[in-house]
Amino acid sequence: MTENQIHATGDDSGVRVRPATPADRPAVERLWLMFRHDLSEFQGDLPAADGTFRSERVDAAFSAPGWAPYLLTRGDRAAGLAFVRGLDGPVRVLNSFFVARGARRAGVGLRAARQVLRRHPGRWEIAFQENNPGAVAFWPRLAEDLDPGAWIREARPVPGRPELPPDLWISLTVRP
Repeated sequence: MTENQIHATGDDSGVRVRPATPADRPAVERLWLMFRHDLSEFQGDLPAADGTFRSERVDAAFSAPGWAPYLLTRGDRAAGLAFVRGLDGPVRVLNSFFVARGARRAGVGLRAARQVLRRHPGRWEIAFQENNPGAVAFWPRLAEDLDPGAWIREARPVPGRPELPPDLWISLTVRP
């Protein structure tokens, strides 16, 4: 199946999640800008004067202990990213997850998120904003798929950002 056929049919069988390498970093950085741009609608953040957003999480994903960056691909195209932290502790956190708009609504995000979480069985937490309708629908669906009837959702204040409404957090367990 060609990339054009995948796009036309909505077939997500070409979705892959793999660890991002240093060679992937430029693509991950560009995907990060798209991700932060999407979130700016819900968080009210603006880019810096040079048009970029804060990138400490990109740096951490590639270099901090307990972190792992993943590149999501569809065919030979970059389709998104995922950053995991807490791999050196009892709870893993899906710190950042992004699927490019051209790959959304075709099952790509759900399949990719499953792949990321299943790479690291155990306890997981995922935060999202209540005013983001896509996230509000997506994350509980994933949690129910991976931890039926046992996952929980709770509101927690955003650390260091008292002006923002609380984030919603999903807690679940992914079994091997």
